[in-house]
Amino acid sequence: MVSESDSKRQRLFDLIRQMRRVIVAFSAGVDSTVLLKASLEVLGRENVLAVTGVSPSLASRELESVRQLAAALDAPLELLPTAEMSNPNYAANPAERCYYCKNELFTKLKALADERGFEAVVCGVNADDTGDFRPGIDAARQMGVRMPLLEAGLTKAEIRQLARDMGLPNWQKPALACLASRIPYGTPITLASLSQVEKAENFLYERGFGVLRVRHHQKLARIEVPVEDLPRLLAEPLRSELVVFFKSIGYTYVTVDLQGFRSGSANEAIAGAARQSK
Repeated sequence: MVSESDSKRQRLFDLIRQMRRVIVAFSAGVDSTVLLKASLEVLGRENVLAVTGVSPSLASRELESVRQLAAALDAPLELLPTAEMSNPNYAANPAERCYYCKNELFTKLKALADERGFEAVVCGVNADDTGDFRPGIDAARQMGVRMPLLEAGLTKAEIRQLARDMGLPNWQKPALACLASRIPYGTPITLASLSQVEKAENFLYERGFGVLRVRHHQKLARIEVPVEDLPRLLAEPLRSELVVFFKSIGYTYVTVDLQGFRSGSANEAIAGAARQSK
């Protein structure tokens, strides 16, 4: 008897096969890596191009991860500069910020597809993503970008299992988002603030914290790590070293979020405002 997960996987492969030649919006996250691997297996290397949008909101460590994973998969890779920072609607950092970012990316990917003769642009949105505030999904739909993982009904857990079955090295990689997601809605995004966040997070990554966010509240840094990592974060000498470093890059106050890490915590402010308006 075929399991539901196996049926979804077959559906994914069938959807990709129908597209014939695809550009994969590749971030090196587990979702887009599964999509890229499946596309390579179904369509062959000559019919697949991985493309990564490069801008100041992409952390340098993630760009290196993109290069390494594409090489490991023997996938053709193109790095495509994007200019969302020049769009005042994006830089103002409204709640719909991701829409403007994805619209910029997908506009350029569609133009590249037309130029190179690719029949579809695909991205790694999955079935769980529809349960959160994701304005980037609206941009994908408006631009005609396909979402095969979502169309096949694959959840994040099922995608991780598929990644493991495929032998992908990043099957357990934590969910990540661009550096701009660390800046609260309504606070303008600047090159300086993105650089500050990247330096702060690199400090923690280099000390063994694999799941984290440094939320940027202008002069205040709010650190999120899993609750089980809080004792290590607050232990000496790391606590003192962290405070000194964060102040050296421009923060006046350094705080720790006692709720711990949670992906998309910036959206909590949106949910709170919605509740108050009712």
